[in-house]
Amino acid sequence: MEPHVNAQRLFDHATALKLHTGNLVNRSRLKKKCPSSTSEELQDCIQGTLSAWLATMPSKLDSELPSVLHCTIPENTEAVTPEEREELKVSVKIFLCEPDCSSIRNAVDMARSSLAVSQLDSVIIAPPPLLDGEIQTLIHLQPLWEELEGLVRSKKIAAIGTSDLDKSLLEQLYNWAQVKPSSNQVNLASCCVMPPDLTAFAKEFDIQLLTHNDSKELISAACFQEAVQESSKDLLVADWSLEWVLRYSIIVKSRGIIKSKGYIVHAKKCNSH
Repeated sequence: MEPHVNAQRLFDHATALKLHTGNLVNRSRLKKKCPSSTSEELQDCIQGTLSAWLATMPSKLDSELPSVLHCTIPENTEAVTPEEREELKVSVKIFLCEPDCSSIRNAVDMARSSLAVSQLDSVIIAPPPLLDGEIQTLIHLQPLWEELEGLVRSKKIAAIGTSDLDKSLLEQLYNWAQVKPSSNQVNLASCCVMPPDLTAFAKEFDIQLLTHNDSKELISAACFQEAVQESSKDLLVADWSLEWVLRYSIIVKSRGIIKSKGYIVHAKKCNSH
């Protein structure tokens, strides 16, 4: 059977997609063109990983089709060995596409199993994009933060951090939270210089200020669908949407070099019939 017919059958039957790009540090196909943004890199990774995975499918599929597509290329995936774990820092940023707290736990568990580590050293949360005219408040953050605090208590995460909070909101979260934020990421596109009030507050309460250049919406629904469609000829996936994206990096602490980095993506079919 034609590969693209197989691909369509798989996507027609499944209700969820779990995709792990594997280590991108030494993946040659990404070096051919320098992605201009993390969004472009992610789109490229989804398309490339799916294409390679679909190419491994047998020409004749079983009659029992999977309800969850576990899409990963084993030779691109490097687990962390127990001997080297002490030397490494595993950092993660979770981008939520929907305000579903269970996504945080699912993303953390999937990262832990994909990378073969029992605990992530740090997790930064990027809340789901707000509707036009909406402003981020503590009420938006509280359920997400409580989920992260539970994962710290169960030793699945060591430290938790926030993204794009101004001084006022960071202070509100800090005062309310039981497990305090250890870091806050600031987008340098929105402010070239760290706001002095944020810097002073972070210094006083020992919160690390980090910078990032991720767009507000890491990847749009249209770009995600385009990436999936382009992985196989004539693939129709209009009813699929992203739930969350997790980006990880594994750094050798003593040398400050990135040993491994990649994305884990979870998508679902919207109207499962």
